[in-house]
Amino acid sequence: MRETEETRLRALLRGFAPAIGATPLHEALRAGLGAFAGLLAAGLLALSPAVDLTLGLYLVAPFGATSVLLFAVPNSPLAQPWSAVAGNVSAAVAGVACCLLIPDPTLRIAVAVGAAIAVMALLRAMHPPGGAVAMTAAMSPEAIRELGFGFALAPVGLGTVLLVLAAMLYGRATGRRYPFRQFGEANAHGTADAPAAERLGLSGDELTAILHRYRQSLNLGVEDLARLIAAAEIQAAGHRIGPRTAEQIMSRDLVTVGPETPLETVADLFDRHGFASLPVAAADGAFLGVIFQLHLIRRAVADRLRLGRGFPAALSRLLGRGWRTPARAGDVMSVAVPRATTSTPVAALLPMLAEGETDAVPILHGARLVGIVTRTDLVAALARGALRD
Repeated sequence: MRETEETRLRALLRGFAPAIGATPLHEALRAGLGAFAGLLAAGLLALSPAVDLTLGLYLVAPFGATSVLLFAVPNSPLAQPWSAVAGNVSAAVAGVACCLLIPDPTLRIAVAVGAAIAVMALLRAMHPPGGAVAMTAAMSPEAIRELGFGFALAPVGLGTVLLVLAAMLYGRATGRRYPFRQFGEANAHGTADAPAAERLGLSGDELTAILHRYRQSLNLGVEDLARLIAAAEIQAAGHRIGPRTAEQIMSRDLVTVGPETPLETVADLFDRHGFASLPVAAADGAFLGVIFQLHLIRRAVADRLRLGRGFPAALSRLLGRGWRTPARAGDVMSVAVPRATTSTPVAALLPMLAEGETDAVPILHGARLVGIVTRTDLVAALARGALRD
């Protein structure tokens, strides 16, 4: 009996523990700096910190809550532009209407927030700061008498639009995508195929129904659910390989180049070996980056080179005639690539290679490059696992 009570108590206490995973320091700083930049831009460009009852061009407290969503959890359905702008504006309209119609302040505030939630839900524009927008209007009868329903346009509508634009620019500048891509959008290659993460055999309507069934439609978008299902399938596939590590399947006899290697030589190596990528290493073997064939193509296009024949042999000849700007491996290599250690489980390599961002994962021992796992290596390991089953 006592154990049962203790078990229940532990379960209750766990309910008060953090419900989200730990946030890396760089992500926390990225979100905080984004909110700072967005609100600063809004304040400098259009909205004053002081209340302006003539034009309505001033900052309101709910913009702080909107900034949390736009910059800290930009993938949330609650943070998307429609939710933010339509949610805040419709909530402001509800708050103004209640302020003009209901004299009792306590009743006015309660009705305003409740009405705002209902309106946002009907518009499919649920945005939590909208409740604070409605409450702000209901608590400010003097300001609302001056601004009327214009309060919904300025400061609320204008301020929210400015924050959304700031979030879009900041997301692009920091390597993030906002607004978040929706299910069914064209893939990154511009072809008609759905992105790999969405090839689940499930339609957008079916995924939406799953979210509604488990009451998660306000927490996850259809795109999020598709990516999670795909990630779970990849993780499960990794279990079929067994407890193998990167060291057991990696390629060890590597062809590498140094950062000063001419691109003409790099192109020749691609042509000779048929590689899709080449690691770049320092003289002491330290890993520096990876060059993909695509990097050479982009470099050629950027310098207005026209390929007369197949790549990379034709490119090699063109490079041999000179490059307009410094043509070294270090100039085109990518450093922001996934990497692993010799002890990394093979199952952990699957997501890195399956999502289409890279076709080779460098394997390091400390800082030194000791191997590489390509998609070919991974497919072979999966095939061996399937044959054993």
